[in-house]
Amino acid sequence: MNKFGIEPDGELSSDQWKLVSQLTEREVQKIDISLLSNTNEKWQKVAMVVVATMLELPSRIDDIPDIYYSYRVKKLVNENMLEARGDLL
Repeated sequence: MNKFGIEPDGELSSDQWKLVSQLTEREVQKIDISLLSNTNEKWQKVAMVVVATMLELPSRIDDIPDIYYSYRVKKLVNENMLEARGDLL
């Protein structure tokens, strides 16, 4: 539990990893592009960016768990595509 009394999302289950591993490279790129397009100059909570992204992607990607989108945000931060403050996961 963090200082705000919120449990971190944790890890993907093996079933979730199986689902995520079925994503094509193009689908992962769509996720990343959507994540980036749902950010702006103002600081936003990762959850808000993730929800906006999940709502705009096609139904094929609907079953992907939100924690995966959070992982993608962390990857984009690590690649200097996004800036972040605080813990991402």
